[in-house]
Amino acid sequence: MKKVSIVALLVLMFPTLVSGLEYTDDPWEKWNRKVYKFNRIVDLKIASPVATAYVSISPKIVQQGLRNFFTNLDDVPTVINSLLQGKLKNSASDFGRLLVNSSIGIAGFWDPASRIGLVKHQEDFGQTLGVWGIPSGPYVMLPLLGPSTVRGLASYAEYPDYDLLNNIDHTSTRRILKSLKLIGYRVEFAKYDDLLGGSLDEYVFIRDAYLQSRTYQVFDGNINDDCENFGDEAGFPCEF
Repeated sequence: MKKVSIVALLVLMFPTLVSGLEYTDDPWEKWNRKVYKFNRIVDLKIASPVATAYVSISPKIVQQGLRNFFTNLDDVPTVINSLLQGKLKNSASDFGRLLVNSSIGIAGFWDPASRIGLVKHQEDFGQTLGVWGIPSGPYVMLPLLGPSTVRGLASYAEYPDYDLLNNIDHTSTRRILKSLKLIGYRVEFAKYDDLLGGSLDEYVFIRDAYLQSRTYQVFDGNINDDCENFGDEAGFPCEF
């Protein structure tokens, strides 16, 4: 099935997927906790040690360069989703960032765009669906991928196919770059390890932090007080 068909099917089936559910913050908590436990084991045994080793052996200039490179690639979906959300000014800014950093910044390894005032934004297809008024649906913890919601699954359909790493024909190169990108994500999240370890319930901490973060992203920080407890008029979270 083509990716466009996957997204269309998901959007059309969304009311069916969530209809009849009496919404709570986490109706699938029993399953989600099992998946979180699995993810946590993988993180402790593999992801975290690899990230620690990466930081210890890689010069900071290399780490920053790779971070800039992957951030530059992420500007592609941001440009597209800003357009879909009607944020023309933001889309133009991020398109400008993409052009400047891809050329003067040498494929994005440097970030001259930020120095000239081109502010970076972050938009994805899940946020776009939220702006369009599609409710987020129940919270779900995905194996290896982490927290999401029913609506958030649309982001994994990769439509439009704007992940440039997927377009690299050389399999080994593509896998290495994707691995480095994932390691970079884990390095970034390391700053929250102490907070996670100090929480009374790691699962609840991750869930609530994720839901609040996504609420903030979809509404660009303009959060209605009615969304404090993740409830909207339809009985679903204001956002994921």
